[in-house]
Amino acid sequence: MEINVARLIGIVIASVFVNNYVFSRFLGLCSFIGISKKLEVAIGMGISMTFVVTMSSIITWPVYHFILVKYHLEYLNIITFILIIACFVQLVEIFVCKFNQALYKALGIYLPLITCNCVVLFVTLLNTQNETSFLESIVQGFSAGVGYALALILITSIRERLELAPIPKNLKGVPIAFMIAGLMAFAFLGFSGLTLE
Repeated sequence: MEINVARLIGIVIASVFVNNYVFSRFLGLCSFIGISKKLEVAIGMGISMTFVVTMSSIITWPVYHFILVKYHLEYLNIITFILIIACFVQLVEIFVCKFNQALYKALGIYLPLITCNCVVLFVTLLNTQNETSFLESIVQGFSAGVGYALALILITSIRERLELAPIPKNLKGVPIAFMIAGLMAFAFLGFSGLTLE
């Protein structure tokens, strides 16, 4: 099997910048807005999310192609994928709880909610529907996690600075976060070469 390096680089650029799952598809906004208050927490969440989506991509591809398709059980893909994702989220939760209690408490409910984060499920479903190879699905999973982490770190950096800015009281918190996310989505449109004519 020949590895197409240019295609893999294209997948990375597309997943991180052009088709960033947060800014172009608006997926995973719950944790994106909820976690983006402190940079250390955002980095921890970004690493956790990258691990889960990468490992889920590694496992779901062979499960789909060698079990579900082989036995004509494709209709069970969502249930199967959620179970696989939940296993990896549990591993991350155990690891973070054991080695970094402060991060575990800071992530709160958002860490177990990675299980139902639509970015992870969407990437695993996309890997099976787009007929990507095993290596391409791994690269796409990792790149999607990196894109999510990048988006989270960028908005957290801006929100930390806005804590000191004189903004109207009714815009503080979630409203200003959504406004920033919208402006960042416009900025990320520049990577797609979209012209508004």
